[in-house]
Amino acid sequence: MRSTGLADSNGTSSHDVLRDEILADAQRQAQRLIRKAEREAAALVDKAVAECEQQCQEKLAAARAAADRHRALTLATVPVQIGRMRASRAERELESLRENVRGQLAARKRFDYRESLLALAAEAVARMEGDAFVLQLAAGDLKAHGPALAAAVAARAGRPDVTVTLDTQPATIGGGVIVRDPPSRQVWNNSFEARLDRLWPILRNQIAEHLGLQTIAQPAGGPS
Repeated sequence: MRSTGLADSNGTSSHDVLRDEILADAQRQAQRLIRKAEREAAALVDKAVAECEQQCQEKLAAARAAADRHRALTLATVPVQIGRMRASRAERELESLRENVRGQLAARKRFDYRESLLALAAEAVARMEGDAFVLQLAAGDLKAHGPALAAAVAARAGRPDVTVTLDTQPATIGGGVIVRDPPSRQVWNNSFEARLDRLWPILRNQIAEHLGLQTIAQPAGGPS
């Protein structure tokens, strides 16, 4: 077959030269595209790594901040818990002491019982209104202390003009005295139980202060 292309002195046709040039140019463009793609891919990878590192740092900082807040809150509750434990222990100690005092009052030990009855009755008569009063005693005290007590109360109270009589019906108390007017409009309960309950809030604070205990103050009640 006859060739239609022109050949140079080396026997290479112009078509072959053009083809080689086109192929070389295509290869160069392909290399440029590959290098560009590699650069863009590397840039994307670097950006992704940087963003990932930034997010990790932000999450780590947030986690550390949350841990610091939790630790601060935990540490802040420690003194409160210690205070509550101390207060609870102090209350148990004071309540035990209160029961001890209650038992000694009931047993009428370590004090002059008759003098205590007279002082309790006189206190009520001195502070109540009226000119006639009735004493109520526990069953065991009516015969042993009743008549002498009724006769001595007015003078001890500094009110010799008032009349003090004795209720022959025993009061349901363990010790002490209840003073009332004849119509029972006024009643002053100075039994040991009631008086200890009224005075305990003040006594407990005084005892706690003396012992160096931290307690919560309770309101003091008045006579009933």
